[in-house]
Amino acid sequence: MKNIRICLAAAVLAAFAALFLSPSAVFARNPAVTRAASAADDALAGRIDAFLSSIYKPGEPGAAVLVKKNGRILLRKGYGLADMELGVPIAPDMVFRLGSITKQFTAVGILKLAEQGKLSLDDDVTAFLPGYPTGGKAVTLERLLTHTSGLVSYTDLPEWLPLRRKDMSLEELVDLFKDKPAEFSPGERWQYCNSGYVLLGAVIEKVSGMTYAEFVRKEIFEPLEMRHSDYDSPTRIIPRRIGGYQKGNEGYENAPYLSPTQPYAAGALLSSVDDMTVWVESLLAGRLIKRETLEKAFTPGILNNGRTTGYGYGWFISTYHGRRIIEHGGGINGFITAMLFAPEDGVSVILLTNAIGDGRDPEADAFRLAALALGDPYVDPAPVVLEEKDLEPLVGVYVNERGVDRFITREGGRLFAQRAGGAKYELFPLSADEYFFKDSLSRMRVRRKAGAVEGLEFTERIGPVDDYARTDRPLPAPRVEASLDPALYDRLTGVYELSPDFTITITKEDGRLMGMATGQPKVELYPESETDFFLKVADARIVFPLDASGQAVGLTLYQNGLALPAKKIKSSFETPFS
Repeated sequence: MKNIRICLAAAVLAAFAALFLSPSAVFARNPAVTRAASAADDALAGRIDAFLSSIYKPGEPGAAVLVKKNGRILLRKGYGLADMELGVPIAPDMVFRLGSITKQFTAVGILKLAEQGKLSLDDDVTAFLPGYPTGGKAVTLERLLTHTSGLVSYTDLPEWLPLRRKDMSLEELVDLFKDKPAEFSPGERWQYCNSGYVLLGAVIEKVSGMTYAEFVRKEIFEPLEMRHSDYDSPTRIIPRRIGGYQKGNEGYENAPYLSPTQPYAAGALLSSVDDMTVWVESLLAGRLIKRETLEKAFTPGILNNGRTTGYGYGWFISTYHGRRIIEHGGGINGFITAMLFAPEDGVSVILLTNAIGDGRDPEADAFRLAALALGDPYVDPAPVVLEEKDLEPLVGVYVNERGVDRFITREGGRLFAQRAGGAKYELFPLSADEYFFKDSLSRMRVRRKAGAVEGLEFTERIGPVDDYARTDRPLPAPRVEASLDPALYDRLTGVYELSPDFTITITKEDGRLMGMATGQPKVELYPESETDFFLKVADARIVFPLDASGQAVGLTLYQNGLALPAKKIKSSFETPFS
């Protein structure tokens, strides 16, 4: 999450754009340089290929990847299967759902209309959507672009879960969230918000007189000849489009249906790695909007307290060893995607995958590919050794401005951090006041006052600083595992539905109770009583209500401050065709 605002002179930007798009001019005069560069590129491509091959295996859903450096393609390749039922391998020209990468197209659409004088980023959303309830607060287009509006994200609402298969009009989608109380005042903090980008799509429609899909097609895809990019549709034939998968109880399964009317301008676009590379290069060349306008999109927003958000208009902005990195990822049913480029270094990475499941982290993988291409592979720093007396003052409960707790615990000479509702991770010290997470650029810094620990600052590779204040509350008491007869688990096994496309499957395996949520790895459930169970890999628990015969009729998942009920839709003792 460390971010530095960098503004480059127009001449430097223009020179870089020419280099990025026309590499032949750089190497044509010196054949020896060309041969040396080619050999180095081949070696680098081999390292990139080996890295990707270790993640995306034959016979499983996979990925399409395109990595470029200074205009040269280092690697353009498909891994794994596009269709598991037909055994069709992924080719790099195939079309994937982008998820939230869509947001940068929405942002550029707004900027394009601003350049045409049809709107201003300082305009309030009510100027285009009269009657939208803002509670009297200034919800500007810029606040929507930068996720600082304070609006609740509709995809975080429990009532949205059962609606994901439903085709909804734009008005119905806005109605889901428009009357919800604001999470905070505009500019007070940064919080990722899909609702904001839905409203931006509505503004584009109002100002342009076209649907969002028509606008993106006519104003972006067609001028740039992005022939493998489109707005998602379940009925139209879209050449080279592939299906998505997720991990299920018995391996990979087809991802559940999601109506493309739901993600809309926040996540409904499709594209290929080739087209996404055209997109990046066209933006940097100023083909859609002016470079000075684009630089505004690449500038991190500033909160009311003066802190940077690490997010511009549809892109995260960060630095890696002094190099500026522009990026965004996406996650949508059956697909996880990532795009990243280092504009001053001429490196771009597009990584599109067609499966959701454990062991896959395209955003982190894209960063590692970029670091390889930059000639600066990421390596964890060497930790220092601290004594237990140095670690003990950090132990306690901390809370951030959103009311989320973090627990810092110690086990001998090892320190751990756990966010409420999440997994526990070990912290490795760089000093008494700075710690890192293994295999990650995430850091924890200690804030002290008069020598006493006052708070913690967590930074990830992208995004804003997450500030936690120390509380006087004690750490939660460790959960005590009860001793139960495994035969009691039989009445709990089955499939439980939280929504039509999200279930939890409960099984008994070797005398242990196991749970597996849609698209997630299987985990063990530990008993506190005959009906109450907890997880050790995350701060969560599950409670099973029983009927008069003692059989579970549902469950409630308690996690992240939410209570999510699920009805039982299948029992383990049921047989098909009964």
